[in-house]
Formats: sequence, C-alpha cells, structure tokens
Amino acid sequence: MDTLSNIQRLVDASAPYWAGEAEVVRTYWTSPVRTASTDLLWLSRQCFKEFWGSGAGKFDRGGVFLGTLKNLAAKTPDIDVTLDRHEVLDALEGLKAEFSHYIAFADLYDSIRLAGSPKLNPAMLEEWPEEAALTALRYRHQDEHGALGMRACKFTEGGYCTLFSEGTALKGRGGVEEKIAAACALVYEDEFEHMLAGIADIGNEQFSEAQWRLLETLVVEQLRQRIRMRNAQFSHPLSEQRIQAIFRGEIEPLAFDYEKAKLAA
Repeated sequence: MDTLSNIQRLVDASAPYWAGEAEVVRTYWTSPVRTASTDLLWLSRQCFKEFWGSGAGKFDRGGVFLGTLKNLAAKTPDIDVTLDRHEVLDALEGLKAEFSHYIAFADLYDSIRLAGSPKLNPAMLEEWPEEAALTALRYRHQDEHGALGMRACKFTEGGYCTLFSEGTALKGRGGVEEKIAAACALVYEDEFEHMLAGIADIGNEQFSEAQWRLLETLVVEQLRQRIRMRNAQFSHPLSEQRIQAIFRGEIEPLAFDYEKAKLAA
C-alpha cells in the first residue's frame, strides 16, 4: 500500500473519534450539567493544557511552557552541534503560540469569574485524572516506540481542533457564548493550520506496512483517551454508554479537509 493510501486509512480510523470529541463539546453547550461553575472549570482545565500540559512535543516534558523553556535552555550547548538551529526556532514559535492560547482562555476565565474571586494564574491550575492518563499514554508511546510514538502524538494533538471549531460555532448567540466563540476563533486558525501541516507532513515518513499498522493502533488508543479527557473536562455531558457506542463506531465520522491539508503542507 502506498503512502497516500496509508494516510487515508489513518484518517479514516481517526475520523469517528474526532467526531466523538466534537460531540462532547457540542453536547455540553446545552447539557443540564452546564452551569457557571462548570464553565469556569473547563476553562481552567484548558488553561492547564495550554500551560502545563505535555506529551506531544520533543521538548515539552515538564509542561508545554515551563518544561519547554527549561529543556531548551539545557540544550543550548547542543545548538548546531547535535541540535539543528531551525528545530530550536520551531520550538520557540510553538511556545509563543501555546502561550497566546493560554492568554486567550485565561482572559476569558477572568472575564466571567465571580466578583471577588482570584484572578487565574498558572499555580492554581490543576490536572484531572483523564488528562494525566492521556499524558502518561503519550509518554509511554514515545518511550516504547521512539519516533513512531512521537509521530502518533503529533497526529492526535488537538483532536482535529474540535474544541475550537465547536466553540467558534457559538458566534452570534450573545453573552458568555459570544466570548467563548471569540476565544476559540482566535486559537482555531493557528491550531488548525499547524495541525493539518503536521498530518500532511507524515507523507515524508518511510514507514513499513507493519509500522503503519502500529501507528494506527497508537493513534486510535490516544484518540479514545482524548474523548475521555475531554468528557471529564466538560463535566461528563456524555454517558459511558454513549462513549462506548462511539468506540464501536456508532457515529458519523468527521469529514477531513484533504484540500486544506495539501495547502498547509
């Protein structure tokens, strides 16, 4: 099977899980579980992911912000020796993007927090079990499968930007929904182009058929955990029964934009 066919197979395997993650967020907006407190909770958890989350990048162990800074600083003597200068630049540009995303959601949190409550700051952000499990899974895949494991992490990162697209779809509803839409739209374009470029770039890999099969297994395992992570982040708008149905493929797959992916490559 050629590379393009393998990429299409990987996308086809992922699309139902991308749709599942989108369903989590879309369901939450009108779910009875939603309150002002749960809005603050999901926002604080998204800020955690943007600041402390890690597991999808080469330098982000210890946190996408602080961990990347520390790891790059430690590797300063290696620049242009064993570490390419362009790789450092890419990491720094990614760091700036991630911090801008943290700012977008932190500003939104502060705009709707209760009067007299503390302003959001990184020290107050807390990991939740399903997010910790996703990070541990990413690290295990990297440790056990090296570059292939890292490739799986990059492929699944962002979950096809479904949080941002579903948030942007709230535009025009007014109130807090309008603020959510604005923050998600700000992040969406940046993340979507980056995500598509990462997926398209997989075409440069020279994988064996067995490696493609393994990559698909790792990707599906991560995407399943992403659904559990996102469902917990949003106070469980989907039941366990619905999650199991999604895992069985009882959902309309999300359509992948092949044309836009080609343009981003």
